[in-house]
Amino acid sequence: MSATLTPPPPALRPYLTARHELLWQEADAFAAEHAAPRAVRMEAAPGRVERKVAALMAARRWFAVTVPAAFGGLSAGHVAKTILIHRLARISAAAAAILQATLIPVGALLHFATYEQKGRWLPRVADGSLLLSIAVTEPTAGGHIGGIETTAERVGNEWVITGSKIHIGNSHLAGAHLVIARTAVTCVSTSQALTAFMVEADRPGLSIPDHQAGLGLHGFSAGRLDLDHVRVPEDNVVGEIGQGLAVAQSSSILYGRPNLTAVSLGIHEAVLATTTARLKARSRYRGALSDLPVVRDRVGDMEARLRAARILAYQSVHLLDQGLPCDPELINAKYLGHQWAMQSVQDAMELHGAQALDGEYVLQRLWRDIQHTYPPAGTGEVQRIRLADAAFDEDLIQWSERLAAEAAWARPDPTPA
Repeated sequence: MSATLTPPPPALRPYLTARHELLWQEADAFAAEHAAPRAVRMEAAPGRVERKVAALMAARRWFAVTVPAAFGGLSAGHVAKTILIHRLARISAAAAAILQATLIPVGALLHFATYEQKGRWLPRVADGSLLLSIAVTEPTAGGHIGGIETTAERVGNEWVITGSKIHIGNSHLAGAHLVIARTAVTCVSTSQALTAFMVEADRPGLSIPDHQAGLGLHGFSAGRLDLDHVRVPEDNVVGEIGQGLAVAQSSSILYGRPNLTAVSLGIHEAVLATTTARLKARSRYRGALSDLPVVRDRVGDMEARLRAARILAYQSVHLLDQGLPCDPELINAKYLGHQWAMQSVQDAMELHGAQALDGEYVLQRLWRDIQHTYPPAGTGEVQRIRLADAAFDEDLIQWSERLAAEAAWARPDPTPA
């Protein structure tokens, strides 16, 4: 897909402000100048971690897009975050993945860190000197938070953490990792058994194996962390002891799911643009392939899915910015956004015929990249179960309602002197 600058579609105007539209233009210009050439290089060297594009985004304070100005951030909200990830993903899903992966632990700090902890970590994220990761998934438990085996034991004024984490986004770029570990080893419910810790990357006992390329998102680091009796001070506990499940779940719903929705949306747009360009250029029967009704029928279905996915993506984060309860909308946008993009990629592969099998053709990259938006922040099965909870009107923890206090983040320290 060509890295062109295009204005937001009219259907998104209810969700966008003038500031959003400027950010849209900025993201498109960045993608054209920096992400497009690096996407080619990342594909040519899948075993290398892309660092330059991360530094360029950090210089624009994009990793602090939701961070209040009081801590050096853009204080721009969730719609703005979606714009940045979406517009990048059209050109390079790997670049978009680098951005979205750090935004998840940033969200956890915003919601659960003390004012002093925010002042310690967030200004460094804002000035680009520190990237973060969130480390929840494990080799045996996978994404099952209740099965976490990494342990943290209090020894004096420190915590000693031992265990392993895998599929950790920005594992090789992050200067600190938000690690979820088990602090209660007796028969305690998961809701009280886990705790979140900030672990600096240079702590003795923390090791990160060499980067291994995945199926897609070449250039994006999603590796393993091994913690062998890593010591961290009490000040590195994020939230309360036993609150790790809440830290992980809320970050996944409020940041992880809409972030991946935006990545899927960007890939979806790239798929449709690549396909229509190919069909218009391919001659057939004194015209082009794009003139054939059977082809137009397939493309019309792709366009319908894309338009619906775009509305769901932006409507859900608009509700989040408004402080309204919208957990099911965030879940639905992630679920359908990925499913629809997958279907459109499959249609595109079939419409391209043998051309789709060319390893140098962009469509193959898009097909590989879209696979990476399914497992994180809950598979389709997990999303459907959560949506069924909403359908049965069962009590759900509406993190969007409980933690919709972005305005409070920008206020001075509320702690009395």
